[in-house]
Amino acid sequence: MDSEPKLYFLRAENEFLMANIDLRVSTDAKVKEILGIQKEKTFFSSVITHAYYSIFYSAKAYLISKEIKTEPPEEHKKTYIEFSKLVNKGVISKELFRLYEDEALKAEALLRIFRIEKKKRGFFTYNIKSESNLPYAKESVENAKRFTSTIKAMLGF
Repeated sequence: MDSEPKLYFLRAENEFLMANIDLRVSTDAKVKEILGIQKEKTFFSSVITHAYYSIFYSAKAYLISKEIKTEPPEEHKKTYIEFSKLVNKGVISKELFRLYEDEALKAEALLRIFRIEKKKRGFFTYNIKSESNLPYAKESVENAKRFTSTIKAMLGF
């Protein structure tokens, strides 16, 4: 059986794959046609979410490899704190941590929108055209790529 860090990293890779798939489905007219998806339909918030989870599970894999476990409740917060401790000790680069922070902030913004919408149930929060989220989605995928590839090398996978 695979090690626990390996299993978390495989999950990170799956999330990264989904981020890329959602980005491609959102931006490729031919793919939309093949799948029967309306031209104007996009999945950029899903791209950002999957990119964040790719980073989160990569961080979890690395922490577990160092025998640092984080569990619910507040697993995301605990993971972030433990990961930041390794940055402060100089074990992990500040640049890598910045990528984690950026994607965590984007994911938190999505959660805030969800909470607002849950309260408002259909009032107008989505005034911004979906296309305006494309740069954020592309940036998230690039951040996840850099983060996960760095962690993969650190783990020796």
